[in-house]
Amino acid sequence: MALTSPLQDDSINQAPLEIVSKLLSENTNLTTQEHENIIVAIAPLLENNHPPPDLCEFFCKHCRERPRSMVVIEVFTPVVQRILKHNMDFGKCPRLRLFTQEYILALNELNAGMEVVKKFVQSMHGPTGHCPHPRVLPNLVAVCLAAIYSCYEEFINSRDNSPSLKEIRNGCQQPCDRKPTLPLRLLHPSPDLVSQEATLSEARLKSVVVASSEIHVEVEHTSTAKPALTASAGNDSEPNLIDCLMVSPACSTMSIELGPQADRTLGCYVEILKLLSDYDDWRPSLASLLQPIPFPKEALAHEKFTKELKYVIQRFAEDPRQEVHSCLLSVRAGKDGWFQLYSPGGVACDDDGELFASMVHILMGSCYKTKKFLLSLAENKLGPCMLLALRGNQTMVEILCLMLEYNIIDNNDTQLQIISTLESTGVGKRMYEQLCDRQRELKELQRKGGPTRLTLPSKSTDADLARLLSSGSFGNLENLSLAFTNVTSACAEHLIKLPSLKQLNLWSTQFGDAGLRLLSEHLTMLQVLNLCETPVTDAGLLALSSMKSLCSLNMNSTKLSADTYEDLKAKLPNLKEVDVRYTEAW
Repeated sequence: MALTSPLQDDSINQAPLEIVSKLLSENTNLTTQEHENIIVAIAPLLENNHPPPDLCEFFCKHCRERPRSMVVIEVFTPVVQRILKHNMDFGKCPRLRLFTQEYILALNELNAGMEVVKKFVQSMHGPTGHCPHPRVLPNLVAVCLAAIYSCYEEFINSRDNSPSLKEIRNGCQQPCDRKPTLPLRLLHPSPDLVSQEATLSEARLKSVVVASSEIHVEVEHTSTAKPALTASAGNDSEPNLIDCLMVSPACSTMSIELGPQADRTLGCYVEILKLLSDYDDWRPSLASLLQPIPFPKEALAHEKFTKELKYVIQRFAEDPRQEVHSCLLSVRAGKDGWFQLYSPGGVACDDDGELFASMVHILMGSCYKTKKFLLSLAENKLGPCMLLALRGNQTMVEILCLMLEYNIIDNNDTQLQIISTLESTGVGKRMYEQLCDRQRELKELQRKGGPTRLTLPSKSTDADLARLLSSGSFGNLENLSLAFTNVTSACAEHLIKLPSLKQLNLWSTQFGDAGLRLLSEHLTMLQVLNLCETPVTDAGLLALSSMKSLCSLNMNSTKLSADTYEDLKAKLPNLKEVDVRYTEAW
């Protein structure tokens, strides 16, 4: 009746599914063949309907017990495809997610194994360069995250019965009254078992081993801890994860070994994440979804997991799109991102800094907070930067030169050490000589003298501007008009060298967002800026909020939005003249 009814009502198809689901819960002694017959019988009803929760449980059981059954391929495949294409929220129907998870694991158990899984993911993306189903990626990522979490679930659930990260960091100095429910073996320097509890509270613990059927975790401790890294008394907040795993002297090693089934599950779903990162159209959304590092602490402490996930991070670091590689940085200040995890000294770094150099290179190319980023590197990663530069890494040589050029390093001895590092390699010596030449030219350029106003002829290019500014002193130049020329954002590196510039006219040029970001960091005393008919967007215009001296701003015929306009008005107190005609904000 449900299949032949002309009525278009979801409940008509859903009703027999509910009946079957109830009957299955009441009849638990059915044979495997009977199970398959039931699944085949209700298959037509599943073409346009999600299975109810109890039926999902039944399907999950079948996937686990008979992963090689033809029912999995022939009946479940279209059901899972429909779930991935149309499901809006796994939080409201978690059993759908669990069914999808078990289905993929069943595919992985086939003879071809991971190849079948890859073909399934490829079928979900489609043959074109852009996936036509916007829900497929977030649903696949949700399934992957849940599956990876399940690999470490037994240890996560035992956190109350094992040393927390805070206790690990403090050498387990807090009294511990917990009664373990999992097998817990404490190995001490002394074999006296009677004194174990006292030994634990006095932080003389040598090793802790937590074992279960799926997971094995070993943590070795030392008996000393630096006060600077010890949480203050009364502070109940969990310590910074990366600090704890990376540098805490109370935690010298933390190795995790998964059981065979969990290990296969982890391998399958990390491979799926790697496959997702290979699709250009999926990579921006994938980077955004993974930016908050949505994995349990145990996964980040697991060498195999971070080593396999490195491929995904490398794909982000190679992508020239800012929306992708900017996700390597943390979501907000004070939080660690993938950049910190895979930097030298980070918990996930397993090379000599090659991935770190790749990340720095791509971030420096697009990050308008160049000085801020360089300052962060100088404070936290100067040692690795110098080591890589010493080994001839060109990106790190450029970084060290920029640190000197922008006066990032205040300490004279550190400056001399950087110079020695640069002069120790051929590429470093050459780039340092170029830096010295630029500095001499800059002093000549900024020497007092020259015109106060300058207008370039129409059709002038970036090269023409560079040639003009290298011809003499422009220390007095306050007003520069590049209107109706062919200059681009590339000329910004020359404009930021003009110390007295207060008025800049870029009307009808190809000056874009990248140039605006550079200007906003260096020309903080600029008072008048004309961007009329330039290709700038909100991404670049938002950077102007740091130019507090601006009193006149022309954004006529740009891609300015109303929200960005309101934001600029709030952050630029001296702004008196604004032209926003022919924009969304008009």
